Amino acid sequence: MKPLALFSTLSAVALALAACRPAGEASARATPIAEAPAAPPSPAGDRLTATGWGPLKIGMTRDEVVAAAGDTRSPDAAGIPGSDCVEFQPKNVPENLWVMLEAGKLSRMTIADMSMLKTDKGLGLGDTAEAVKAAYGAAAAASPHRYQDAPAEYITVWEVGPRAGSHVEGEAARGIVYEIDATGKVGAIHAGGPSIQYVEGCA
Repeated sequence: MKPLALFSTLSAVALALAACRPAGEASARATPIAEAPAAPPSPAGDRLTATGWGPLKIGMTRDEVVAAAGDTRSPDAAGIPGSDCVEFQPKNVPENLWVMLEAGKLSRMTIADMSMLKTDKGLGLGDTAEAVKAAYGAAAAASPHRYQDAPAEYITVWEVGPRAGSHVEGEAARGIVYEIDATGKVGAIHAGGPSIQYVEGCA
């Protein structure tokens, strides 16, 4: 066969094979695989703030707390004999979220013991004291820890009421305390009214 005829024959075979390829195969191979979308940020209602968490707001009565989040998970541990202060975990809140009621009203909320919840600043257990102070700037007031040596400390931020200094007693005060442990990291977070200043349960 002459070279020109051979070339023509090969060209015809190539065209025939191309015609047999399923439509869109080439473009499908050229199209990159789309990356999975990033996980959406946690909704604002799922963050602990100085005024509460989700459906729970500081100042609610016990009946309102129970209606919104269920009663205590551990009835035997809910009460403190001879006190009008109780602290417990409602049944329908994330693990390791505690509520404190004084005189029948919600006064403080606490996250501890490996809770995965975050504050409205995106801070949570395990974050450093430096990260907390950087997030709040001059509004953050540090004070020595009652039971542990430095770097353990309390970092307090008041949204309503004094931002540093004396003990706060105003019922309308709202703030957050980041309890820093001996490793220099957040070990617990308390949010709410003046009760956030307690260093041992209801005292």
